[in-house]
Amino acid sequence: QVQLVESGGGSVQDGGSLRLSCVVSGNTRRARRMAWFRQVPGKEREGVAATASDGSARYADPVKGRFTISKDNAKKTLDLQMDTLKPEDTAMYTCAAHRTGTWAYNYWGQGTQVTVSS
Repeated sequence: QVQLVESGGGSVQDGGSLRLSCVVSGNTRRARRMAWFRQVPGKEREGVAATASDGSARYADPVKGRFTISKDNAKKTLDLQMDTLKPEDTAMYTCAAHRTGTWAYNYWGQGTQVTVSS
């Protein structure tokens, strides 16, 4: 099992920044590949950014150039630096671990809310 706990959400103005963090515990060998997702009520959850076991990253088109995902294996954390935030970035952000397919993961955190006001 893998446990994931997110933090760092909050409310910011349009153009502001936030840094989300996800702490990993349990069977961390299953957390080599991780990702951040977001969901707005009434819409499907969407992948935002993901890491691969070789350290590479991929990003969804709406956040490219604004968000940066980083994984610290020593600290067992997965961070998401979000810059130049827009109101459309408002969502519940959740981290995930143990990739089983394209944007498919086995373990999920509870989420942290991000609200961007104009």
